[in-house]
Parts: sequence; C-alpha cells; structure tokens
Amino acid sequence: MKIAADTRIPFPRERVYTTFRDRFAQIVPYLSDMRAFYLKSRQQTGSRVDCVSEWHGGGDIPGVAKAFLSEAMLAWTEYDTWRSDDWALDWHIETHAFTQAVHCAGCNRFLEAGGATRIETRGAFIIDAKQLQGVPPFLARRIARIVEDLLGQKIANNLEQVSQGVRQYLQQRERAPQ
Repeated sequence: MKIAADTRIPFPRERVYTTFRDRFAQIVPYLSDMRAFYLKSRQQTGSRVDCVSEWHGGGDIPGVAKAFLSEAMLAWTEYDTWRSDDWALDWHIETHAFTQAVHCAGCNRFLEAGGATRIETRGAFIIDAKQLQGVPPFLARRIARIVEDLLGQKIANNLEQVSQGVRQYLQQRERAPQ
C-alpha cells in the first residue's frame, strides 16, 4: 500500500521542521492515537540528525481487527534521518511483531508554502503474507490484506493528526508569554 499524505501547517518551515525534529515528545499529548513515545537515541553530524524512537499506538481499533492485532503490533521502532540541508526526513519503521513480514518506509519533505509549511509524505506499507509466522497459509493473505488496509488507514490518519498536533503546539507557544 502506498502512503501519500500532504498536510499544511500555518507556520514557517524552519519552526515546523525543528519542532518535528527536536520537540516531538511535547507533541504526543496532542495525539489521541498515541499511548507513548520514547526517544531512544539521537546523534547529530553536521546538518544530519539520526534518531531512533519507540512508539506505542492504540486508539480506536475496530473489534474485528482486535482479534488479529496484539499490543506488539501497535508498537514499533522508528529510525529517522533528518537532513536539514534539503528539509527532509527519511524514515523506516520496524514493528515489534511480525518484523520480517512488515515493510514501512518513506520520506517527508518540508516545503515552503507562502509563509506556511506543506509537508509531503511519501512511502510504502507492505505486509508479506509469506512471512507471517504461525499463521496458517490459507489465512495469511486475507489477514495480511485486512491488517494492511486497517493499519495503512491508521498511518494516514496519524500523519494528519501529527501535523495538527504540531500546529496546536506552535499556536499555544505563540500565545504563551515567552
């Protein structure tokens, strides 16, 4: 499944980019689908920042999907490479369950948009049914398709929610006395 999302935040690109990169833990309270976020490591080399973080999702999961999704399926480790020389973020996710079966990776580009910022997210989310260990082969394709569709939609919603969280965070900071 392809991931494609464009969001707009009414703040300058540098503020949006650095908020995403440097203050993400402060955005989590604005995200109803996130239970926890932990920054595991951060290393800066010139204009490049490499981060590893652990995420624990949740939110509203339909009953039928709960039968297939464990807590581990809603947790993942994200590997980010921030490149401030071209205002981009390359990322890939490693799920805590079915690690060999799930591929999720992409790039976010932060573009100037008349005093605001447009974030273009492009990527892919794929579940390889052949790699679903412990799942009978006759069910694996069907389960992979259901979970891919559900989590693919959750990813798209999460991208929108994160942008809205950054917008709210920046709006509150602007109103707060400095």
